[in-house]
Amino acid sequence: MGIKVAFVDDNMVNRNTFVRKVQNFDDLEIAFIAPNGSTCLEQLKELSPEKMPQVLFVDLQMPNMSGIQLIQIAKVLYPSLHFIVLTVFDDDERIFEAIKAGANGYLLKDDNAISLRNAITNSLDQGGAPMSPSIARKAFDMLSKASVASVQHDKSESSFDSLLSEREKEILQHTIKGYSPKQIADTLFISIYTVRKHIANIYEKLHVNSNTQVMNLAYKNKWI
Repeated sequence: MGIKVAFVDDNMVNRNTFVRKVQNFDDLEIAFIAPNGSTCLEQLKELSPEKMPQVLFVDLQMPNMSGIQLIQIAKVLYPSLHFIVLTVFDDDERIFEAIKAGANGYLLKDDNAISLRNAITNSLDQGGAPMSPSIARKAFDMLSKASVASVQHDKSESSFDSLLSEREKEILQHTIKGYSPKQIADTLFISIYTVRKHIANIYEKLHVNSNTQVMNLAYKNKWI
């Protein structure tokens, strides 16, 4: 049985290029190809354990849900899944965001098929963190900068800010504190129906099914 991989990218040309690279190797199998982060999470949710990919390649620049946001959510929901960023960008901030979100590696889209295959092996068999040479140089440079911690904090918050509305974030904060829907409604002077609707929207946006998963996401990514 081959290694199952998946790829999410909003660009069809990039998706087709990825498929061609993977098809060079008999021991690699494509679990699915997704056009965006939300679709990717839905596909992961529908797969049985034996059909789950072992490595998910993720583009960073996507509409509605960025690759960083996708990794933040999927890393908590699917902790055994390995994430390798596959992007045209190699700037410092995106590298750090991806690593902090839980990425196991970072490749450039123009890396060849052998590099992609080696990255899979490195990540799965050796527990490594495969990176393109230019990415690795930048990563080492980042480690020497004292401002990295503050950059991460700001970026993590902004990533969360773009996922939920202000009201949804407010309700999430009360939910984390243990408030019931009725208590939240009384506190915010809104109907319990409105609270439940917001909670349903939060579940949908974060692709979770329970309050426990919501809390794990919030604490894991320091959203609250």
